[in-house]
Amino acid sequence: MDDERKSTVRAVERALDILLCFTRSTELSLTEIAAAISLHKSTVHRLLATLEEKGFLTRDAATDKYRLGIRIWELSTRLPVTGEPAALLLPQMESLRDRLGETVSLYLRDGLERVRIQAVQSHQAIRRVAQIGARLPLSVGASSKVLAAYAPPEVQQQLLDAADWPAFIDKAGYIRQLEEVRRLGFAVSFEEREPGAAAVAVPIVGRSGAVAAALSLSGPVSRLSRETLANYAAVLKDAADEMGLMVP
Repeated sequence: MDDERKSTVRAVERALDILLCFTRSTELSLTEIAAAISLHKSTVHRLLATLEEKGFLTRDAATDKYRLGIRIWELSTRLPVTGEPAALLLPQMESLRDRLGETVSLYLRDGLERVRIQAVQSHQAIRRVAQIGARLPLSVGASSKVLAAYAPPEVQQQLLDAADWPAFIDKAGYIRQLEEVRRLGFAVSFEEREPGAAAVAVPIVGRSGAVAAALSLSGPVSRLSRETLANYAAVLKDAADEMGLMVP
């Protein structure tokens, strides 16, 4: 009985691992999924067939690739919005976008990554497009530095000790950057993750006194000089103070 229960739990874990592959890609082949979760293709094929039958995945016959199915959307519509920063803070984010003219994003830390949970795109012809749901490393970017700066010391150490730490980033210099973020209350980045992109980010401190999220503004370096970002940081700080009163 124990072996049967363990087998069932493993199947559930593997099915969830398959679904989590789609946090990074919208379409994946059987081979790509099998490689991502380190399972034999025959095992993955059986799990994919079940997920497809239940509506959690759908397969494009022309490309033979899988993407998320209608059941995922149905579940997402049942998410409670009360108290959720992504829903609560959207009006303030839109106001910031209209005032400053650049893309505004909201990030949460999840382990050693940041997740974009909300974004309001700039109306500018040349703009930075931010995809909601994107997962990004904590090692680079203004929002990453904000979330890492206010993370517990043990999380910061895990980040520095991670096997995928970028070799081109000096760890001692990174620690100094985090100290500077805490001193100034904001972080900036210039082409750290994307060529031609710049950003400024500030922490949103909730009513509990803990950092609830990172609020960022991003756009092309042609419009966002260091002086401009420093000026925008003051605007973002004021907005973050108001937002912090709305989240736990």
